[in-house]
Amino acid sequence: MKHARVLVAEFIGSAFLLMVVVGSGILADKLNGGANPALSVLCVAFATGGVLYALITSLGAVSAHFNPAVTLVSAFRRELSWSLVLPYIVSQILGACLGVIMANLMFDLPAVTISQTVRHASGQYLGEFIAIFGLLGTIFGTARHRPEAVPAAVAAYVAGAIYFTSSTCFANPAVTIARTLTGTLTGICPADVAAYVAFQVLGALSAMVVFGWLFKAEDGEIEKIRRELTEEELRLRLERDYKLHNL
Repeated sequence: MKHARVLVAEFIGSAFLLMVVVGSGILADKLNGGANPALSVLCVAFATGGVLYALITSLGAVSAHFNPAVTLVSAFRRELSWSLVLPYIVSQILGACLGVIMANLMFDLPAVTISQTVRHASGQYLGEFIAIFGLLGTIFGTARHRPEAVPAAVAAYVAGAIYFTSSTCFANPAVTIARTLTGTLTGICPADVAAYVAFQVLGALSAMVVFGWLFKAEDGEIEKIRRELTEEELRLRLERDYKLHNL
């Protein structure tokens, strides 16, 4: 039952994430008549950041990866069982695809239209590497120092990265796959998905190594403090219960 709730949370979160990305892009493009792509992307960034904050805050107590790369790194870091990796990723991809379909239908478009938007420039691949590298760094750093601020930090980073990266920050294999299903502003041609996903995985693994090293010393210090506290608590309990003062 616990695992079912986790997978449903991943499915719902991924679906809403894609609804906001695609839906906000469709509406913004419609409102400005397609004449101002810069404004449309800004609207996507604002909407995505806001809803992502709400999703992580509301679903985080259950599960809030919404991203196969985050799930994969969590397994490598032994924060998630490898047996759950495939179910997580399947839930994320299915949820993301449903979100795109719902966004298309909300705006009276065909449920599925295969995107023709070409995204295969080398600069865009680098943009994806940077986008997900920064995303994972934001998650690791904030979770280490201010875990209560993770929703705000991730939402702020994603909103900013949509606007500063050349790829507009897909930074998520499930998002990339699902966005092939819309022929709108935020779509991506299926032929470009493999390269995007490859650079996303490479960026995520690089972030795991770099930020794992960056926080390694601190992790060791924290573990030492925990051991010392445990030993001190044991000594005090023995002194109190058994009057053993010469430990």
